Amino acid sequence: MSISLDEVRHVARLARLDLDDAEIFSLQGELNALLGHFGDIQGIDTTGIEPRSHAVVLQNVWSVDEPVYGLPREAALRNAPMSRAGLFVVPQIIED
Repeated sequence: MSISLDEVRHVARLARLDLDDAEIFSLQGELNALLGHFGDIQGIDTTGIEPRSHAVVLQNVWSVDEPVYGLPREAALRNAPMSRAGLFVVPQIIED
């Protein structure tokens, strides 16, 4: 199977690519080469091979969940532009 020039122009238009004729000819060759590689892959005998979701085995690495103390309130509020009653004061963003 090969891709025609009209199909390459159509794909380029869908991808919003403004290609001149030389670029379209080049892209046609590259896409036809890719289709050839896909044909080679389809020809591989995969009977007896179980499908996998990933090429390598995945294993989650979890860190130990230990509580740690954060900044004291006074240190956190020290650089705040405005604070009141130990809380950050921020501008209202929701209109009434």
